[in-house]
Amino acid sequence: MDLSAFFAIFVTIFVAELGDKTQLATMLYSSQGQHSKWMIFGASALALIASSAFGVLAGGVVGKFISPEALRWIAGLGFIGVGVWTLWKGAS
Repeated sequence: MDLSAFFAIFVTIFVAELGDKTQLATMLYSSQGQHSKWMIFGASALALIASSAFGVLAGGVVGKFISPEALRWIAGLGFIGVGVWTLWKGAS
């Protein structure tokens, strides 16, 4: 196993997930006090594992048809598009 690649992937995903809507939803469930914190942790962890598995599988399939460079451009433009849309909707 390439530990430097593992660490880079871990840090990238960890930082990307901080403060996103998934973490906020998990905090909301936890703050309500209706369910065990361990149950909330387990359910949210399983959801993140499942969505990551989907991303890995989809990336493997898409990667056979589209180059990594094109995928970086598509992802980058997609993030920019979402950011512009968010700013535009916030200003209206």
